[in-house]
Amino acid sequence: MMNSNQISPGLEDVNIKWTRLTSIDGNKGILRYSGYSIDDIIKSGADVGEIQYLFLNGKLPNKEEFINFSESVERGYNIPDYVIKSIRNLPVESDSVAMQMASFASLAAAKAKFRWDKDKDRTNAAEAIGTMLAVTANVYRHFMGLEPVVPEKQGGFAETFLNACFDKKPSKEEVEAMNAALILYTDHEVPASTTAGLVAVSTLSDMYSGVTAALAALKGPLHGGAAEAAIAQFASIGSVDNVEKWFDENIVKNKSRLMGFGHRVYRTWDPRGIIFREKAGVLVKKNKEAENLFKIAVKLQDIAIPKFGSKGIYPNTDYYSGIVYMSLGFPLKNNIYTGLFALSRITGLMAHFIEYVEEQQRLIRPRSIYKGPEPRDFVPISKR
Repeated sequence: MMNSNQISPGLEDVNIKWTRLTSIDGNKGILRYSGYSIDDIIKSGADVGEIQYLFLNGKLPNKEEFINFSESVERGYNIPDYVIKSIRNLPVESDSVAMQMASFASLAAAKAKFRWDKDKDRTNAAEAIGTMLAVTANVYRHFMGLEPVVPEKQGGFAETFLNACFDKKPSKEEVEAMNAALILYTDHEVPASTTAGLVAVSTLSDMYSGVTAALAALKGPLHGGAAEAAIAQFASIGSVDNVEKWFDENIVKNKSRLMGFGHRVYRTWDPRGIIFREKAGVLVKKNKEAENLFKIAVKLQDIAIPKFGSKGIYPNTDYYSGIVYMSLGFPLKNNIYTGLFALSRITGLMAHFIEYVEEQQRLIRPRSIYKGPEPRDFVPISKR
């Protein structure tokens, strides 16, 4: 226990809630969703919809439950006109996550009578997941100069999203990669964005406001923006032949930060990063730019691990995820990779919000330790 004169910078090692959602063993590199290993989930070929159901209901669905749940998600695809307008009225150079924030803030404003209700929370959350799909597709289409779209069900959640973005049927490999990415970023305990959202809903603010608060934190380059930073790093290196020279000059001599390496929790390989690497290796074969970046990333990883591995610093999930997104056709533009992270994380956010409000609700109100001036008299401005 900390005494009254101690603080925990960054709230490191501070537990703020109980959860049945996600467990992490950072020393062994193990991530489990409600007891299920992330490796087993991906290897089984699970649809992201099954994982969305798991997070909101605490168990995997049978076929009938999956169909009913999917229908709830799909109702969220038809987003209101005011949400579309909230996106289209913003400059095309706007940040993708900020546009998602504007969309959910508009939903919060319109749903002023929202009340938390155990009988409705999970249905509302499922529809919000569908809404995020439609919002994210329309954010992408806005900054790419494409017309708005109302997503139409095309296979599962991942295929529907890709089709809504690109107006074409994705390949089997693309659907599998997008589905895996959606699963891998579903939840990760209580990082900055989830914590920010929990602070908001602890006041019994609505779930849309909670998402807006979470997105504000996710938007930062030290959180959701890490994938874009990593791929920009690979692009700046340029070619495989430049990796060693770049590493010596920037990382060894100048002590610059190696983007995509290190994690607050993991002290070995982030298990999500291993899966993203596998998916990237398959997809880049059809994208020369992404393939070049992938080769740079692999060589950089092979040089960096011997130097940093003994310190518990290994590639994290963001190291290869940007290459997967680029291979799927998303450009390094408008912070869209963080927007894709948000599309995945909406499920974890909703699940944490419901778990907290229904079972542990207490206003989150931390304290600070005052170290300012001692008591002093206030002097009117005329006498200063």
